[in-house]
Amino acid sequence: MPSPVNSHKTPAGPQPQNPAELIVDGAVVANDWHLLQLLGEDEPLPTVAALPAGKLILPVSLWLLLRQELLSRQQEIGVWLDSDESAELIGDHGAELPLIAIHFCSFADGRGFTSASILRQRYGYQGELRATGRFMQDQLTYLRRCGFNAFAFEGGAPLDSLLDSLQDFSESYQAASDQPLPVFRRRPLC
Repeated sequence: MPSPVNSHKTPAGPQPQNPAELIVDGAVVANDWHLLQLLGEDEPLPTVAALPAGKLILPVSLWLLLRQELLSRQQEIGVWLDSDESAELIGDHGAELPLIAIHFCSFADGRGFTSASILRQRYGYQGELRATGRFMQDQLTYLRRCGFNAFAFEGGAPLDSLLDSLQDFSESYQAASDQPLPVFRRRPLC
């Protein structure tokens, strides 16, 4: 697993928000996770003892530095990747995490789709995979197909109005995280 290049990483764009509600597995639920922002250049690195109690989503660079010390809090520590960070930073250690969030700094940045697919397909990640940041309602179906099952939407639309967008298409031709077989393998020959 690669080591963090810089524990005080410069954000790729605006930092992710942590809304009070989100969509998880097709339902609107309360968000019981606290997301920690990236540290500024002049901020000291926190110790494990200084981290707040409860469920935390840490920047991947901080998690990599504190990972061994955080193993006792394994079920309440999640990680978030910025759009310019690779899923390989987490790699096989994703099995230790109940939640991985992938931040989209722009709806036009597709790297988060790739990261989700890599985590689900290459590393077999089974936990909550949360899209956060600036993605659009029109992208929800495609985010789900890549393996996301949770969505921290930053737009102004009520979350209930977004649920139908998770099912914009009834069939997909290609194989993906949500359907491992292409359509020609799922349908009988004539």
